[in-house]
Amino acid sequence: MSRLLPFPLGISAIAVHEPAWHLDNGWFGDTMPRKFSRHTGIQSRGVSLVDETTMALAAVRRLQRETGCHLADCRGLMFVSPSFIPPAVARRVLDPVTAAAERPSVAARRLANALGLTASRTVGINWFCCGFSRAVELVQQRWAPRLGLRRGEYVIVVVATRISRITDYGCGQTGGLFGDMASATLLTTPANRRHPIHFEIVYAAAERRPAERPAFDFHLRRDVPVPSPRGGRIVADERLVYSLDGMAIAELAPRAMAAATTSSLATAGIAAGDVDFVVPHQAGTGIVRFTGMQLDALGIRAELVNGLVARTGNTSACSVPHALKETWPRLRGLVACPTAAVGSPGRAEVLQGCVLLRATPHHERRAGAAA
Repeated sequence: MSRLLPFPLGISAIAVHEPAWHLDNGWFGDTMPRKFSRHTGIQSRGVSLVDETTMALAAVRRLQRETGCHLADCRGLMFVSPSFIPPAVARRVLDPVTAAAERPSVAARRLANALGLTASRTVGINWFCCGFSRAVELVQQRWAPRLGLRRGEYVIVVVATRISRITDYGCGQTGGLFGDMASATLLTTPANRRHPIHFEIVYAAAERRPAERPAFDFHLRRDVPVPSPRGGRIVADERLVYSLDGMAIAELAPRAMAAATTSSLATAGIAAGDVDFVVPHQAGTGIVRFTGMQLDALGIRAELVNGLVARTGNTSACSVPHALKETWPRLRGLVACPTAAVGSPGRAEVLQGCVLLRATPHHERRAGAAA
């Protein structure tokens, strides 16, 4: 993983935007395996009727309402989306104009323009379910030292996932896994008194690792059923969809998240027993449970956050900021946030990452008062 840099940076606030439309398991009928909800914990998932940029804009506007932050103080915008078609696939199956629109960098600039952040540093990335880990790593280790954030200034990491647009709803294994969501996370320095830090970023990194076989790809499918907002369904004549090897993912993800956690702790010089909470990527209750077992065997016996997917589904790169937001008041001490993801389409690789956070005295006081 990346070299540890001690630049002081932390999380001040997180805002989450969820679509109004939620599709429940009943829509899938007999195509959904009976054990699906028991193995994943998923009962419904958000489906967005608007694109990733519009979702991201809604998340930032919510952050503004909840924190009172002034966008004039925003020095950087990191846009993350796991639902954009990777360039190699886009060039192969889409026309040039459509393929060009699938670049996260294009969406990032569109979002910046909508927010009036034309002078802010703006970057768009994918990195699938490890997108949040990768974004925090880039901000902490590359952006922050160069930006020289002054008192009151900050960077926003925005994640917008709309995997519903590339879901094969006719696939019993993957059709019900993912849900749409957007989040906006305000990162700043300890000098910011307007937006004091709740969680210091101790370490953040994400990396690619080899796997035994590919577990992810894209395909053009014919006659794909697609849900309609009123509970019905339509059939798409042709649809570009992703495919996952579920068995491979179930084996790879827990090991990858455990490995990312232990690697980050070793790099930061922190003992396994010093972790108080583990807030992993919420891929599903089964995968998180197996991750906990892997961590326990490695001596990390912290409180494990699980069970947040019931009405959201796997929200990919949004899952960690969403989980932090949901558990915000009770988090204390050192918090490890490991992530795991598929690699590039058709490649035998896995992505893994981890963000280590430490609750600040400000957070401890606020959380204690709320209790």
